[in-house]
Amino acid sequence: MRVLLISYDNDSHISFFPLGYAYLAAACRQAGHDVKIYQQDTHHWPDEHLTRFLNENEFDVVGLGSCAGYYQYKRVTALAEAINNSVRRPLFVLGGTMVTPEPEFFLRKTGADVAILGEGELILCALLDALSNNGDYSGIDGIAYLSEGKAVINKRPSPPDLDELAFPAWDLFEMDHYVLNPPSCSYPRAKRTMAILTGRGCTHNCTFCYRMEKGIRLRASESIIEEIAQLKRNYDIDWFAFNDELLIASPERAIEFSESLIKTGLNTHWGCAGRLNNITPEVLSVMKKAGCEFIGYGMESMDDEVLRKMNKKQTADIITRGVEMTMKADIMVGFNFIFGNLGDTPEALQKSVDFLIKYDRQSQVRTIRPVTPYPGSPLYTLAIKKGLITDCEDFYENKHTNSDLLTVNFTEMTEKEFYDTLHNANKQLMDNYYQCTKESMYATLDSLYLNRDASFRGFRKV
Repeated sequence: MRVLLISYDNDSHISFFPLGYAYLAAACRQAGHDVKIYQQDTHHWPDEHLTRFLNENEFDVVGLGSCAGYYQYKRVTALAEAINNSVRRPLFVLGGTMVTPEPEFFLRKTGADVAILGEGELILCALLDALSNNGDYSGIDGIAYLSEGKAVINKRPSPPDLDELAFPAWDLFEMDHYVLNPPSCSYPRAKRTMAILTGRGCTHNCTFCYRMEKGIRLRASESIIEEIAQLKRNYDIDWFAFNDELLIASPERAIEFSESLIKTGLNTHWGCAGRLNNITPEVLSVMKKAGCEFIGYGMESMDDEVLRKMNKKQTADIITRGVEMTMKADIMVGFNFIFGNLGDTPEALQKSVDFLIKYDRQSQVRTIRPVTPYPGSPLYTLAIKKGLITDCEDFYENKHTNSDLLTVNFTEMTEKEFYDTLHNANKQLMDNYYQCTKESMYATLDSLYLNRDASFRGFRKV
């Protein structure tokens, strides 16, 4: 079967590597199918180009996947129209975290033939095999489709064993584009960077989060290290973005993986996402020795009652201690906060602002966004129950119009009070950032002209 996977334009000058597509492509190719990537993300082709491309080339299946979000929704619906306008339209398959919780809506909205539910490597291959044989895919586990106007949603299979999946099909992508995407921290900008996964899923169940599979599945360290070695050998990658939801799933896992990496002598630099409950000086020390330079933490709030209501299972004290330990280990911290959860108040938000002003190193402008109840999450279910959202169509067409605007107001504040509070909070953060930036620029200026600093490389950064 000839398969076209569409990596849509995400409006970035240099795009993140589409790791999900790379895994899908590798699985399809391993199963004997011919795969091509349509890289709108790197070429910024208009959507009409896809229609022309499909008219001029013959494919059996075209695949389009996405995470949830207002921008992604617009891209998926626009590209679906481009696919449906083609004269030689292939079988149209949708997938990803946007589609999985509400497949019927997206099948009707986009006109797609099949929706893949959950992690798609094995399901897509089963679909292709069915199409290659007798064309009957109706009994395949993990898919949804419309039959005589009614939605058929088949049972979900177990997710794949990650150590049995083929490494991502890097050779099908324009790697020299993606490696230029800068690391997750402000230094070093000139590193060649690539995304990699050490596992999928998370051990926790925060109310605002949706994931396609339950729990967490981790890859063997030996497999991860072999993938790192191949990327270094074939593409000269020297900074790795571990894109797991939670690389630091436990102290033991973090130590075991880091020690395995140290033993290889690969001299690897990397960043990851972590959980502050699992941070100890010992964990951070071995991670630092293994090349860790950045850890992004989902802090969300500095108010204990808000954290409790979002089922975060951490406290403001745990957050503070973890951040201080990370900084002491000379690892850069990524701060992530949201506002508008159950129990949120202006006073609760101010705690987060004060924390950011105290601890953030001002490597970038940092703002706080409203919480979004994405379909499939407990907050989405609550919003439906309370009548704050009617359904998936209402969410995407009317409520979730921008990630920095309110989707649903779960607080006791009026909408005006909510926006006034968030406006004031982000103004404080911006004022602090630009004041710190000005002081840093003045210090650089003094070093340049008063101390004749010959290492100076210019004020403009690209």
